[in-house]
Amino acid sequence: MQLKTITSALLALSVSGVALAETPAATETAAEKRPFNVRDLARLNKLHSAAVSPDGSQVIYAVTLVEADGAKESNLYALSLSDENAQPEQLTHNAATEHQVRFAPDGKSIYFLSARSGSSQLWHLPLTGGEARQVSELPLDVEGYKLSSDGQQVVLNMRVFPDCDSLKCSADRIESNKVKKTSGEVYEQLMVRHWDTWGDHTRSHLFVGGINDKGLLGELVDVTAGMDTETPPLPFSGMEEVTFTPDGKHIVYSAKAPSKDQAWTTNYDLFQVPVGGGETQNLTEANKAWDSHPTFSPDGRYMAYTAMKRPGFEADRNAIMLRDTVTGQTKEVAPLWDRSARSLTFGSDSRTLYVTAQDVGQVSIFAVNTQFGDIVPVLQEGSASIIGQAGDKLVYNLKTLIEPGDLHIIGTDGFGQRRLTSVNQDKLKDIEFTEFEQFTFKGWNNETVHGYWLKPYDFKEGEKYPIAFLVHGGPQGSFGNSFSGRWNPQLWAAAGYGVVMIDFHGSTGYGQAFTDSISKDWGGKPLEDLQKGFDAVVKQQKWLDSERTCALGASYGGYMMNWIQGNWSERFDCLVNHAGLFDMRSMYYVTEELWFPEFEFGGQYHENKELYEKFNPVNYVENWKTPMLVIHGEKDFRVPYGQGLAAFGYMQRNNIPSKLLMFPDENHWILNQDNLILWYDNVLDWMGQWTAK
Repeated sequence: MQLKTITSALLALSVSGVALAETPAATETAAEKRPFNVRDLARLNKLHSAAVSPDGSQVIYAVTLVEADGAKESNLYALSLSDENAQPEQLTHNAATEHQVRFAPDGKSIYFLSARSGSSQLWHLPLTGGEARQVSELPLDVEGYKLSSDGQQVVLNMRVFPDCDSLKCSADRIESNKVKKTSGEVYEQLMVRHWDTWGDHTRSHLFVGGINDKGLLGELVDVTAGMDTETPPLPFSGMEEVTFTPDGKHIVYSAKAPSKDQAWTTNYDLFQVPVGGGETQNLTEANKAWDSHPTFSPDGRYMAYTAMKRPGFEADRNAIMLRDTVTGQTKEVAPLWDRSARSLTFGSDSRTLYVTAQDVGQVSIFAVNTQFGDIVPVLQEGSASIIGQAGDKLVYNLKTLIEPGDLHIIGTDGFGQRRLTSVNQDKLKDIEFTEFEQFTFKGWNNETVHGYWLKPYDFKEGEKYPIAFLVHGGPQGSFGNSFSGRWNPQLWAAAGYGVVMIDFHGSTGYGQAFTDSISKDWGGKPLEDLQKGFDAVVKQQKWLDSERTCALGASYGGYMMNWIQGNWSERFDCLVNHAGLFDMRSMYYVTEELWFPEFEFGGQYHENKELYEKFNPVNYVENWKTPMLVIHGEKDFRVPYGQGLAAFGYMQRNNIPSKLLMFPDENHWILNQDNLILWYDNVLDWMGQWTAK
């Protein structure tokens, strides 16, 4: 498969989000273009929230506009789906950001969250005219919400102290904690910190109440009262883990049962509780692994959800489960389908599920027949996330290696794909993205392994170009056909590098056995794949200069930089290690999600010390010699920054060329856009220093 450079006019959007036909800009020559750079990346507009109307006639979406100085403004737009020449209508003009937009069931109005009044609250906007009205006026921030199918109830997500009996109690305690003279916190069980935040003893709880367009009706009921756990689960889950039952009588949500094993179990269950509070029923108690994404069919007969089968494993295959709400029977849908479901959307027929799943370097859309398990591809190019169904069509957000993310529409039969928005047209009209291609080679055990290469900007036949060898994290992850706001391969291509990315054994989207193969073998099969992939791609693509190379990776990719230092150091001129694991013993004892190392290495450190030490980079430091840039965030609790300091300290003490870039305000990722610019400036400067002719 080869995907050529796409002209900017076909990629991008006007600032207002107008869907454009091809314009004269599409015929501009490459000589009039310029390469993409990190400042372009940091200032891209972002389409961040969207909803399809119940009758499928329109889509409403939010766009954050980013100015050259970094100033931001976010507003909502409405676009007709029936008229291909329709222009978007701007619905809001407010300095505050609107997000989590949803239609009222009658389609005549929308709800959204906004901090217009100083805190995050629920707002309502009629589409027939008029101003937005604040629906909730609560003492705490509303972090998420869902409407019942009849629109008469709402479930709100707020952080509270579980022992408080009112929202005011929690709000008062939060305020008093801000001014108290002491700073110490006492903990009696893990987790004491998670991702980038120390525990403050609050929990995310669900509150249900009546609602109409004028506001909340009556008192809110904490249906998770007394639960010493998080729902939705933090740090990355949202209201996709919470739903009303179709009759509006219950809430179903995903959470861990309160216990002291929160840090070393992945036993998330689906719980059902009456909207008025009361006895909570565990719907998936039999499964001791991860259950999530409860989704009801339009006719109310079925609840679909995803379920892993192996306790403690966060990268197990997400099977599609179907529970009959009448009989209570549950079955797995398409048990022989070797892909892991990312999201579930019921079709209007209540018998078809539209599922997104990673698939050979893409995130594709599939139609799944829930009765017979038939799988039919709908979209197999790029990385898609489904927004909703519009009649016999699906609306989705699509990203590729050359597309930052826009709304598209396609028939449920896979035909009639059409772009709806281009939110970065003005910003990308002078940009030339580079050519890329997916390739294959024979890796470990002579098995087929996939990867991508990107040509450098201003590529000329007959010339050779240095290599940026990017290694993804996870390790159960993928550098696929998508557009990243952090590790974006187009930026290295724009800087004159040929970019190579290998989906080594352990990567996702190639079948569960392929993903499983990295567990208990972190430094084995993956390293062999990287070595064989490197040799294969330089033979396939003669323009890649194997004598000027730099390898880069973050998290597990950073671990691999440390592993390469000790086991393949002669291959590269330089390395870049972001948040890499250096000492597996100390790492085990300071990370927060203990289930991860315990599954990957077969138990606690003292139970399987031999395996931890077999693949421990610190045991091979005597082989280190390659110049390395180390980068870390001080708020990284997944791979605490001492791991980066240790790698840098060893190299400094032993006169290995090295450099440290530390971010006091960043976590496992670089999120501040000015910090991102600094990150790329340092990385590209380091690479240029060691790969120059």
